[in-house]
Amino acid sequence: MAPKVVIQLVEELKDVMPIGEICRHLGVGRSSYYRWRKNADQSTQKEIRDQQIGDLCKEHKFRYGYRKIAALYPGVCKKTVQRVMQQYGWQCKVKVKRRKRTGQPAYVAPNILARDFTATKPLEKLVTDITYLPFGQTMMYLSSILDVYNGEIVAQTIGFKQDTDFVLDTLYQLPNLPEGCILHSDQGSVYTSYAYQKAVKEKGITMSMSRKGTPADNSPIETFHSTLKSETFYLDEIYRTTNARVIRIVEEYITYYNNIRIQTKLNSQSPVQYRQLAA
Repeated sequence: MAPKVVIQLVEELKDVMPIGEICRHLGVGRSSYYRWRKNADQSTQKEIRDQQIGDLCKEHKFRYGYRKIAALYPGVCKKTVQRVMQQYGWQCKVKVKRRKRTGQPAYVAPNILARDFTATKPLEKLVTDITYLPFGQTMMYLSSILDVYNGEIVAQTIGFKQDTDFVLDTLYQLPNLPEGCILHSDQGSVYTSYAYQKAVKEKGITMSMSRKGTPADNSPIETFHSTLKSETFYLDEIYRTTNARVIRIVEEYITYYNNIRIQTKLNSQSPVQYRQLAA
């Protein structure tokens, strides 16, 4: 008789007769029943664990790899989480898509940041960039400013034209900044414009710029924009929708990114959690 059947019958009858007597009628040794029952309990715990891992993957829309899922599921080693995710096809489904930047700079500030993407306090080093949002009824753009200290997006603007007023709107969202704050950008004409440079100086910011054709000089914000698209539009296969929906998706994602999405380099905390705990 199959172990599962024996276990089921014993469960149904154990309130009306002793377990040993039930096993005798079934022709099964009592020790065999208990061994099968122990294995069944272990299997049930494994199934519960696997389901909880799957729930975490689904909750974050398969944006996380096994390391981040393991960080959210303490008590289970990374290799076990990786094996479970592979077994059920729950691996990270994000595929990063990158773009090449073109354009001729009008004025180049020194590359003061020099790829030193570390900071000891909030708003010490900021990076900014513009990215395309070609998913709506018309082309839109996202201008963002990221705090290198914790990867938090501290200002953002969505618009239909990438002119100087567009990036100034993002700049003016910044709070009071500490002395010596550095703002790094590429050599785009909006950043080298007289109006933008004037506004930067008025806020007491020191400007830094990437070398021509070197996006790695501004990799934190490049990576964020790529991650945003990969974990929303590309992940959900949204290639054409309304402008209003594009705006909603971007704004909701930035809220999620700042407050919920954990980062390994931040000790598996979100940017806001890291900043608040460090305060």
